[in-house]
Amino acid sequence: MNIDGRAWRTIGLEPDGRSVWVIDQTQLPHRFVTRTLSTCYQAAEAISSMVVRGAPLIGVTGAYGLMLALQDDAGDEALSAAFDQLNATRPTAVNLRWALERVRDRVLPLPSEQRAEAAREEAGLIAEEDVAMCSAIGDHGLTIIQQLAAARPAARRSKPFQLLTHCNAGWLATVDWGTALAPIYKAKRAGLDLHVWVDETRPRNQGASLTAYELGREGIPHTVIVDNAGGHLMQNGEVDAVIVGTDRTTSRGDVCNKIGTYLKALAAQDNGVPFYVALPASTIDWSLSDGLVEIPIEARSAQEVIAIQGRVLDGPAAGSVAEVQLTPEGSNGFNPAFDVTPGRLVTALITDRGVADASEEGLKSLYGLD
Repeated sequence: MNIDGRAWRTIGLEPDGRSVWVIDQTQLPHRFVTRTLSTCYQAAEAISSMVVRGAPLIGVTGAYGLMLALQDDAGDEALSAAFDQLNATRPTAVNLRWALERVRDRVLPLPSEQRAEAAREEAGLIAEEDVAMCSAIGDHGLTIIQQLAAARPAARRSKPFQLLTHCNAGWLATVDWGTALAPIYKAKRAGLDLHVWVDETRPRNQGASLTAYELGREGIPHTVIVDNAGGHLMQNGEVDAVIVGTDRTTSRGDVCNKIGTYLKALAAQDNGVPFYVALPASTIDWSLSDGLVEIPIEARSAQEVIAIQGRVLDGPAAGSVAEVQLTPEGSNGFNPAFDVTPGRLVTALITDRGVADASEEGLKSLYGLD
């Protein structure tokens, strides 16, 4: 996607071919900087500290992390240790393990001197596949947006089509295009008149900081709202559709996404607003069926709840980025990073293969499984 007229992806090889650059998302939206990853430890730290985030991008970063590890030691024990180190960084997003397994399975049969190069090739393939899948999600989602826009009452067709999204499922969460935002980008390019309600997405504010950043750079009208405003907007007819991403989707269509997604789905159902979830094949965990019971929910630091980061507006420190405490001394924080939305609350899943019912039958029909 575009930043100040230049096309960017979120991750890539440095010119030396041995290290990896990533966009440091902890610095956005106030600073745009990249970081170089030269070791497996640095890749793991980038994932756990959310320098990179979003299920597809986590997977690609993990794949390159194995490459970095194999450049130092290509033995079986080192490979196993690097796999475990990277896999432990974020337990909820299934793309990470999926990508790590792909690289591991590719290199294990090879002699040690060939493993690093094979890992580099496989990680590159995973990255390119992610771009293609996200673009396809955008195409399928565009059709839905066009159909919904055309079906609105005549009095509303002269107004922008109003979408609501939660967290960040744009190109910053993938290699390019994004999942939930890909249909919006495609719709913008197709000439549709759009407006996006952007949930701030506490506690790390990925909506306010990242989704708003993306949409602004693409010239898409948007408004940042507090997380609890979505239901009010739906009650008053200000939302035509909700579209979100997912970090893990079960075989029967339950979706695990950023905390607060479940409440948006409930509000959408109560107000007759279609609720769509966008995802690539790499986010489907075919081994799980009951998302509420089986998906591990990452609990992050309470510090993310009791403090907040932002740019100082005035005074001697104006323009600098600082962290401030929100709560009284002694208050505890609880910070589950994700929740599970049952498939029954999802209007449809928008995948790289097409649009499916959020059910086992729907997913299997798309992916050719019995």
